[in-house]
Amino acid sequence: MPARRASSTPGNTKIPRRGPKTAPPSNKPLGLKAISRFSAAVSTAVVTGAGSGIGRAIAGELARQGHEIVIVEIDEKAGRASSEAIREAGGRARLVPCDLAQTESVREAYNQIEAIDILINNAGIASVGNVEECTPGELDRVYDVNVKGMYHSLHFAIPKLIAAGGGSVVNLASIASYLGISDRFAYSMSKGAVLSMTMSIARDYIDKGIRCNCVCPGRVHTPFVDGYLAKNYPEHERDTMFRTLSEFQPIGRMGTPGEIAGLVAYLVSSQAAFITGSAFEIDGGVTNLR
Repeated sequence: MPARRASSTPGNTKIPRRGPKTAPPSNKPLGLKAISRFSAAVSTAVVTGAGSGIGRAIAGELARQGHEIVIVEIDEKAGRASSEAIREAGGRARLVPCDLAQTESVREAYNQIEAIDILINNAGIASVGNVEECTPGELDRVYDVNVKGMYHSLHFAIPKLIAAGGGSVVNLASIASYLGISDRFAYSMSKGAVLSMTMSIARDYIDKGIRCNCVCPGRVHTPFVDGYLAKNYPEHERDTMFRTLSEFQPIGRMGTPGEIAGLVAYLVSSQAAFITGSAFEIDGGVTNLR
């Protein structure tokens, strides 16, 4: 992948070419390091849904590698906080507000980005319930973000990756893509679609120099987990439920956003140049050891 360097540009102007118990992601400065762990050309990386959790960790890790980060995020406050944290730590980042479920919003957002070398499709939402409990409205809500939203991102980003001479796409799926998580009908359906989109993109664009892979996390300790516990369990039961959720993984704990980010950083690096059309489980042994 050709190297491109440019100074960060504020506002909405175009970007020029160039196991322990886990803790939720911090809003503290990211502490960028001068030396990259992986050999990778410095380039423009778009990360969707980087306002918190796994997406925020991915944006921070890629910034540590020296990439310029474009955060595509519906929550402007959270997205701005992530981009400011990267800049305060010495990296380059900007926010492009966007509702991935809306075609014109995505078109407008990607029109603000002149070049893309790396695309991380992380944005997604969760849903609880089996097929009887999943209303048509809930199915549409999940589909619009997790499936249609990723389609929108790919649709508008792929031409820019082709124009750049190739690049790398990583889609965030889930072990639900192929296991089918209990009481998660709509979510499992949507993540199965992500897996299929990944393989389709990898096959269609391999001759354009575009690699496409997906990462399939198991349970990761993010703010969503803490919110779920707070919403569904009284305070005196939350620690017990947290341990139960942690011990479901054979490794004995949940993953961390940083661990997911480390795998993503490897997949977009030159050291992963021979990897495309692959799905990577990162689940503490759930898929193969339970």
